[in-house]
Amino acid sequence: MEFRRFAEEAKVADVVGSETRSRMMSGIRGKNTKPEVLVRRALFAAGFRFRLHRQDLPGAPDVVLPGRRIAIFIHGCFWHMHEGCRFAKLPATRPDFWKAKLEGNVERDRRAVETLLAQDWRVLFVWECATKDKAVDSTLPETLSAWIKGTVRFGEISGGGKP
Repeated sequence: MEFRRFAEEAKVADVVGSETRSRMMSGIRGKNTKPEVLVRRALFAAGFRFRLHRQDLPGAPDVVLPGRRIAIFIHGCFWHMHEGCRFAKLPATRPDFWKAKLEGNVERDRRAVETLLAQDWRVLFVWECATKDKAVDSTLPETLSAWIKGTVRFGEISGGGKP
């Protein structure tokens, strides 16, 4: 009974109907997102060839340069709680649910990065806000190329979403 009342209250708090919300949520993709395609285009333009979504690696990186042992994750700022980013706000509705879910994503990312680094891979996070920032987006091929040719084991590329 308690759960039913909570579920009914949660429905009232939503600004769209359940069918609309369901359609909106089903449209969220995990692969081939717009930020991911932009990063892949930038890598290709910079002359790099890569593999996609390697399930045999921890965290199934979005882009992998196997010869260089580089794993690239293209993260949505909201879904992976990009610290300090304006796109990473916790929803006001059902905050306990969202906090647990998003913190779980961050913990899973942390474990994947630790495992990859332990296996002698280099890891790069490209945040969604970097692909939305025109200044960063225009220099993305050069930025990616510089990081790939460098020796830093872990890096992040973020954009205008950060203050």
